[in-house]
This record gives sequence, structure tokens and C-alpha cells, in this order.
Amino acid sequence: MCRMLLCLIAGSTVFAVDLHWSQMPPIPDFRGFAGSFAGISGGSLILAGGTHFIDKMPWEGGTKLWYDTVHELKAPGGEWKVIGKLPKPNGYGVSITTRDGLVIIGGGNATENFREVFWLGKDANLPPLPKPCAFMAGCMLNDVIYIAGGIETPTATNAMNTFWSLDLKKAGASWQELPPCPGRARILPCMAAVGGAVHLFSGASLRPGKDGKAEREWLSDAWRFKSTTGWERLPDMPRVAVAAPNPAPVSDDNILIFGGDDGTNANFEPKSKHPGFPRDILAFDLKTQSWSKAGEVPFSLVTTNAVPWKDRIVIPGGEARPGVRSPQVWSALLDSKRP
Repeated sequence: MCRMLLCLIAGSTVFAVDLHWSQMPPIPDFRGFAGSFAGISGGSLILAGGTHFIDKMPWEGGTKLWYDTVHELKAPGGEWKVIGKLPKPNGYGVSITTRDGLVIIGGGNATENFREVFWLGKDANLPPLPKPCAFMAGCMLNDVIYIAGGIETPTATNAMNTFWSLDLKKAGASWQELPPCPGRARILPCMAAVGGAVHLFSGASLRPGKDGKAEREWLSDAWRFKSTTGWERLPDMPRVAVAAPNPAPVSDDNILIFGGDDGTNANFEPKSKHPGFPRDILAFDLKTQSWSKAGEVPFSLVTTNAVPWKDRIVIPGGEARPGVRSPQVWSALLDSKRP
């Protein structure tokens, strides 16, 4: 077990989060997965789909494989079991835990991205997205699902500047196209829903490179959206945090962003020796509207989820460094205190 006491000082108020990190049973595939869907269904932790390289690493010409396997963990100390399959291999979409189960949104494979939206394990689909979309982020506020950014095709060289919502409270509702974030169009941002607002952090914009493939421009901006007032820019983040675990957890009026890729080692060589991604925690205080760095997590994992489950936050697998996945499943019990 790894235990860290984080103290954030804002004016005269001290906010402490006692993080008790421990490893849960690993994903039953030694390669692990990135870009999986994860959430809660029927009280169980679900991990579905995702990708890994099975023969060689990407810099060796390896092939990325997409999976459709659905894994279930019924208890934190239990055993993972395969309980079914997605309709097709899928990864890098959005998964949202709702009171009625787990919703799978978009995603894609090597040749196409998807519009499909459905309840996992139920014979009932939801309205499809306005466009195919993967590498976006999502969150839910008052039973309304929000989706921001992404790319329409796997080979796109520009990100989508889109912001969509679906109200699960309204029977027969369809996706609404809302005013997009005034910032750059982006992939792999981090989102959080709290205080009657949707928050959008970081991500990477795209542009065509000299070879015709997409190049990333790293973003550190932060935004807040309220249905009554629209978008408002927040103070920039201390650093970039692309593909940090989503949605970002909230603890005692602070949004916590675990790690994420800051782009510093994007061109690191040799690729086989890449040191991994940042492990520091960025905390945004909702009351003071300020950022703090607040300790570290004991893992380097991006393109994964942060799933609230049984009074803990679970980080199931993800990408440990470029091309390398992890089967590790970490969880933290959060004890918040305000003196």
C-alpha cells in the first residue's frame, strides 16, 4: 500500500486529502490495455475493449490490436472474469456510469470511428452521436452526458471543435450540439462535472505534419461551462495533462487530475527507454479558482479512466509509456478533511 498526505494551501484554508493507494487484482492479460471503457454496472467494476501491441512495439513496426472483451470484477479483492463482448472491437471512446448502468459512447478501431451509443449488457441503444468520434472526453452532470472534442476518423489531422449533450431524463431525447469551447479544438482532454458546471482541461490540438500525419500541439488551458452562462476561461494549468484519467475525481471542492502526458518526452529516444508520464497531481480549488501541485500518484498511466467504486477511485490499466500498456489496477480511498 502507498499512502500519501496531500496539503493544498489556499489563503488561510488548508485542504488535506489522505490518499491510501493500493493495487487491486490486475487485469487478466499481462499486456494490459489502453483506451478501454470502464465503469460500474450492477455494482461491479467493468473493463471493456481497448488496445495493445501483441507482437512488437510501435517503433519496431508492431501492429495495434483492438479488443471487444468485457471483464467484470465483483469485489475489490475478487477475481476478474470475462462476461461477454462488445458489439465489435472498440477503444478510445467514452464510458459513463449512470444510475441505470454503464453507457458506451463512440470510440473506434484502426479503420473507422463510431457513432454508436448503448447501454452495456442491455438490449437497448441510445441515440447515435452526431458524427463518428474517438479520443474525446466526457462527463455527466444532473443526468446529462456531455462530450467534448475528439477526431472523426482515425487518420484525421484536425481535432473536432464539438460539444454535445444528451439528457437521459428525457425520453426520446437526441444529442444536442452546444456552443463549442472557445479554445482550440482538441483530443484527449480531461473533464469533470461539479458545482453545476462542466469543466474542460488540457488536451492536444492537431495539425498536419510534413509527412501528412497529425502532429500534436500541447494545451494547458482550462474552461468551465454552465448552461445559463456559457463558457468561461479559468486560470491555465501548471502544466499540460493530456489523456489524464477521466472523468477527473472531485474531493472536497477540489478537482484532482492524476498525471497525464505533458509532452516533455514526446520525442524521447531511445523509445524503449521512455521514462513514462508525469506522476504529480494537479488540484483545482473550485472556491479560490487556483491550481496547486499536490503530491504524486504511484503509477504512470494515461488513456484510462477514473472510476468511483465502493468509496474509492479506481484507475484500471492504461498506457504506462508510449506503446506499453499496464495490467495494473490502482485504487485510492479518499479521506478529505477541512480543519
